Amino acid sequence: MDSLKLIALDDADLAVISACLQDAVFKTGDTAFLGKDGAFTLEANRFVWEEGKSKKTFERRRALLAVKQVRAVRSRGVDLKDTDAVHSLLALRFLPGEEAPAGTVELVLSGGAVIHLDVACIEVQLADVGGGWETKFKPRHPLGG
Repeated sequence: MDSLKLIALDDADLAVISACLQDAVFKTGDTAFLGKDGAFTLEANRFVWEEGKSKKTFERRRALLAVKQVRAVRSRGVDLKDTDAVHSLLALRFLPGEEAPAGTVELVLSGGAVIHLDVACIEVQLADVGGGWETKFKPRHPLGG
């Protein structure tokens, strides 16, 4: 499988990136907001969902999520001082603002935590940045995933 390199410029594109990042794990310290550049980055170990269900073993890969045009970052349920805290990313979603194309990109985390990125518009990139490694464990979801 080739490494992923995706870009999202609208809701539909963001849904694809969200699916690719479902169940990615990262530490708080693997996030950065470069306010001067308007960029938020997150480096995570993503589960490789696109490999299909026929394999007996599964794979994770190191991936970089970059959100551009970020005006502000807020969070709920994330202790920014605990850089070693591990989070599981459940989904990315876009909430339109009062003036299009601005809005909020939400990073929905397990345990009810959320990172809110106030953006001028949707401009999100996802790229695998390292090789994969095998894992025997597939993420489980209470409602049949």
